[in-house]
Parts: sequence; structure tokens; C-alpha cells
Amino acid sequence: MNAPRTPHPRTTALALAAATALALTACTPDEGPRTGVVVTTNILGDLTRAVVGEETGVTVLMKPDADPHSFGVSAQEAALIEDAALVVHNGLGLEEGVARNVEAAEQAGVPTLAVGEAVDPLPYTSDESEGEPDPHFWTDPERVAAAVDLIADQVVEQVDGVDAEAVRANAEAYGEELRELDAWMSAEFDTIPEGERRLVTNHHVFGYLADRYGFEVIGAVIPSGTTLASPSASDLESLASAVEAAGVRAVFADSSQPDRLATVMAEQAGVDIDVVPLYSESLTGPDGGAPTYLDMMRANTDAIVAGLTAP
Repeated sequence: MNAPRTPHPRTTALALAAATALALTACTPDEGPRTGVVVTTNILGDLTRAVVGEETGVTVLMKPDADPHSFGVSAQEAALIEDAALVVHNGLGLEEGVARNVEAAEQAGVPTLAVGEAVDPLPYTSDESEGEPDPHFWTDPERVAAAVDLIADQVVEQVDGVDAEAVRANAEAYGEELRELDAWMSAEFDTIPEGERRLVTNHHVFGYLADRYGFEVIGAVIPSGTTLASPSASDLESLASAVEAAGVRAVFADSSQPDRLATVMAEQAGVDIDVVPLYSESLTGPDGGAPTYLDMMRANTDAIVAGLTAP
């Protein structure tokens, strides 16, 4: 009896390579249905959940109290992005730590919605970011209402199995809450004399609020639209001079960021200035002061009014 013939090593290698390629092809996400909505920031996540309701799953990548400019994602979260039915992101350079992941998803054919780019963005008007589009549109509830409608349209168009009528009804109901918020904020800000409506913030984040409600932005401790920049000694000196000349009552610093720079600037101005925390770029956990977008905007409005009208 003849002994079994041993396969040639090259033949074995080719067979293994073919089997591996077949297995990888079978596991490629593109072959299966894309499911759910993945959202980059927690503010957009709150809006998207309000729109989607129970119609499909929503995964929010940015944790509570995180910085949208610097947060990153794990390999598992990156895979979720590329396997989503829809990716909702802010755009305009906000999510600097996950931009490449969103771009990779787009290249893989995942539908994406850059919300900030579609709500008539304003340019920064001063300092390092002057002329560039400002991504912080959510400080204007009217633009958020437009964003809600955009999200609803894309969910209906891109996500299989959702009830279009339910999604649009959710969007309309939330839009009504936003209109009520806008009216309340206007009434509250009207209690601040026009000559006192001056803002100094940790970095340039409230341009849309200033534009909508008639505030003047004197400057920012970090003279940029991103928290990843750093102020120089001359930047702090220039801002301190502007603050002293304008008679600003308070510096508003993000609640998730240390207020050391704002405190140093206030001390350098040589005047008594309060450093008031605001929820500017991130929601908090359930037990924090801003677990939802509506909560965040109401808390910020109360803080701004108190900071600018205190005796």
C-alpha cells in the first residue's frame, strides 16, 4: 500500500491563504446590515436620542464631562462607527480626537451627518481662530432646532426599520421644547442691562449665544476655538487690559476644565472678578447639573444672569 502523499509546502500555504481570505470576507462588516446610530458628542447624543426614541439603538462615544476637542475612542468603538447605519457628528473641526475615525467610516460607505456644517455656521470673529467656522452652534437653541430636523431626516432616510412618523413626531415635540427654551432665555437675558452684556470665557465657545441674544464677547482666556491651544503671557495681559477697560464682572469657565487660567487672568486684571462655571461643551452624568441639553442651557442662563447682575 502506498503511503499518503504529503502536500507540497507551497500548496499548503496557498490553501491556508485562500481559507483565511474567505473567512475575512465572510466577516467583513460591509457584507452584513448596518444597524443603529453612532453619535460622537454627548450633546448631539442627547438630541439624537430625543429624536430616535425607541426606534433604534443610539451609541454615544463621548463620556459625560469630557472635552470634545480631545476625547478619543477605543478600537471597539471605532468598529462600531464603521458598522453603523448612520454616524452623527458635529464637524467643523470640533472632535479633533475622532475625526480620522469618522473619515474612515465615510470611506467605508457609512452615511454620516456633519450637523454643524448644515446649520448656517458663524465664523470666529477674533484671535487665533478668526475667520474659521465656529463649531459651537448648540449655544443657539434656534440652530439646535434646525439640527433636530436634520437628524430626523437622516434617521428616516438611512436607518432601516424605523417608524418615520414616530421619528418626525419626536422631532416636532422636541422642537417645541426648544422654542420654549429660546423664549425663556430671551426673557431672562432681557433682565441684564444692554451695557452689561459682556462675556469673557475660558475659550471661544459662546459666539452663537452672543449673536442670538445681543452679547458682546470681550475675549477668551485661551484665545482660540479649541481647548488644546494655550495662551501666552502677552495674551493674558492683553485680555486683562480689555477686561479692566470694559468693567467686566465675571469670567465664565467651562465646568469640566480647571479655572486656573481664568483665575490668573482675573488676578492680573487687578480687579475683583468672579470666575463662574458654565456647562459649555459637555453634558454631565445623571447626578450632575446638566444631564440633558435643556438642563445645560437653563443652568447656563441662570449662571450668566447671576454673574452679570450680581452687586
